[in-house]
Amino acid sequence: MALPVQDAPVAVAALRPANRSRRADLNDTDTTRFVEISPNNLVVLSPEGHILRANANFSCNFASPEGGDFTALFHVQDRPRIAALLRRMAASLQQGDMDPDVHYACEGRMVSLDGLARWMRWEVFPGQGVSYAIGRDMTAIKAHEQALLRKQAELCEAESIARMGRWHWKIGHAEMRWSPEIYAILGQDPLSFTPSLETLCAIVDPENADRLLQVFQRALIERASYEVDMRLGNEGDGSLRVVRCEGRCELDVDGDVVALYGIMQDITARVLYERDLCEAKEEAERASAAKTQFLANMSHELRTPLNAIIGFSEIMQSQLLGPLCAERYGEYINSIHASGQHLLSLISDILDMSKIHAGKYTLTAENVNLGKLVRLAAHMMEGSAQEADVRLILEGEAQNEESASTALADRRAVMQVVLNLLSNAIKFTPAGGCVSVSCAVVAGRPEIVVRDTGIGIPPDYLQHITLPFEQVQGSYARQHEGSGLGLAITKDLVELHGGSLLIDSTPGVGTCVTVWLPAAPPQESVTHNT
Repeated sequence: MALPVQDAPVAVAALRPANRSRRADLNDTDTTRFVEISPNNLVVLSPEGHILRANANFSCNFASPEGGDFTALFHVQDRPRIAALLRRMAASLQQGDMDPDVHYACEGRMVSLDGLARWMRWEVFPGQGVSYAIGRDMTAIKAHEQALLRKQAELCEAESIARMGRWHWKIGHAEMRWSPEIYAILGQDPLSFTPSLETLCAIVDPENADRLLQVFQRALIERASYEVDMRLGNEGDGSLRVVRCEGRCELDVDGDVVALYGIMQDITARVLYERDLCEAKEEAERASAAKTQFLANMSHELRTPLNAIIGFSEIMQSQLLGPLCAERYGEYINSIHASGQHLLSLISDILDMSKIHAGKYTLTAENVNLGKLVRLAAHMMEGSAQEADVRLILEGEAQNEESASTALADRRAVMQVVLNLLSNAIKFTPAGGCVSVSCAVVAGRPEIVVRDTGIGIPPDYLQHITLPFEQVQGSYARQHEGSGLGLAITKDLVELHGGSLLIDSTPGVGTCVTVWLPAAPPQESVTHNT
């Protein structure tokens, strides 16, 4: 067993020549025996650092170096440091200013007889023209320290991966003890930030700070485990952090709380993920509700023309009004035709939406004269406008026969966009109102604008009106036929071109829809006519 540090002077005294006047009870034989049985490594060094004498333990562990040079036993990396220490001690001995109660200590690796490098701690004491050195084997201690350092590094790495850190607060102390990861989680500099309950509360949201203090107080009273979530920063600038603080109570032998300790973990990603899941769930539920409502509406929309077609056909088939040449049958034929056209329109909307969402809708790009296309669409909608007592007005280049506004686009898709917008505008504009349509090329971008003086769209519905199966709920909404897919298809067709659609509406005043088409549609969705 190695001598304790406080017993080192005793061993040194045993190595020194006996002073007969002061140590009459200790003869040379006793001194030699004491030195030889010592479990420490004991050597006497000359001022030049040569070994003059060594005990048996040293001789069993280390070979005698060539020339007796003590520093030759050390690892080459540690040798210069040991030599410098011995030189300083030798200089002090020569100058005679060495305090006999002062000693030097150093650590280094020494190669033992078994060829292994051992960590040795040496304490060197000055004497009369010589030095006395006591060496202790620190290899096991060093290995233990290295193992602790590895475990500490592994723990820090695990904390970094888990975004989790440790803390400890002793009751009655101002400061807390944090592991490095907590500084990183909270965005604080370990060199300038002093962790304490007060400074922690200062950097979190005030409401969370009050809750944190309440949780700590309750833990002290109830001696129970606890957890609390804290928010730092804000989501707007990307600095939001949500940190969960969990802890336990440290009790003394009497069962009193002497400290609180635990972990802090950054759960920002989890909180945002859970929120996104909730939003996705709500969105899915809204979509499901919208589809359910769509199916309910569509069942009515499909059934109405089918009933007319079947009913009038049965009347004609049974000739209830006389032979088929009867004049009244002509009205029924017109009704059958109109109902069939309406039914075809509904089915076409559903099929178009399905193709777009399935990625099967391919654009065929060609040079389209927007003025001619808009005038043709307006002409096709004149009958609907007259029936609704709504004025349909052409503005700008749309009324010019020689319009130069062109776009590289799919003619059928752009026509469907304009017809859908005009149909919606006429449908939701009261009698006596007006609908206008214009086109132009602004800053190199083709633009189509449809305005109406209709019922308008409430602000709350603007973000939903272009979603599939949605229809504005208002005083006129259910008075008009439709699949509820018109604006959704319009928006998808515009975006399929790489363009955009903007709706500006004021309830009771009217709506303005602006469509921008790019100079050329996205190549991946286009085939070109040659």
